[in-house]
Amino acid sequence: MHASTSAPKAAPITSPSEHRLRWRVIDIVVASVLGVAIGLVFWAWNTVGYAWFTVMDGFTPGLGGIAVGIWLLGGVVGGLVIRKPGAALLVEVIAAIVSMLIGNVWGVSTLFSGIVQGLGAELVFALFLYRRFTLPVAILAGIGAAAGAWVFELFYGSSPNILKTAQFNAIYLGTLVVSGALLAGVVGWFAVRGLAATGALSRFAAGREVRREV
Repeated sequence: MHASTSAPKAAPITSPSEHRLRWRVIDIVVASVLGVAIGLVFWAWNTVGYAWFTVMDGFTPGLGGIAVGIWLLGGVVGGLVIRKPGAALLVEVIAAIVSMLIGNVWGVSTLFSGIVQGLGAELVFALFLYRRFTLPVAILAGIGAAAGAWVFELFYGSSPNILKTAQFNAIYLGTLVVSGALLAGVVGWFAVRGLAATGALSRFAAGREVRREV
């Protein structure tokens, strides 16, 4: 009688790319913390930013978009720090939920805005295969979030922007793009570098990059 033995199954091979894009527990925790922190920034900006928006729109309809960029920070910062698929969307959505729950004048539309803005930023990071996180990419992510906001507001609400003039929508798109590039892209990129310099991101590539430059 012969004893039969079965060959051990080979462990699945994980490519370096798959490993790089796999979410860790620390990624989820930090994404949540970033989302809450940025949500508090959103909440504070709800008063200042909305007042600025109203004043600028009073000068020229559509010019208020220049104040929107701060509300686009979540996707840019989330993507720059976590560097995994879905990070930009997750952080922006968490931030939107926090801002909504604390209280603002927009209610549940804040969540919808967070989703489309996060998707806009996410698309840019995906286009670069989650491999490039330079200042130009951050600026493009801010512009992507701004484009998402513009499309959403074009069709959403009791008075969607599609009912307004072409001039208004052109000006609003232009100011959103500028605001997204500067207040979300540039500010977000420098904010991440500042946070990394404190050592808080030592377990992330963003933190290691800053340390190597010092």
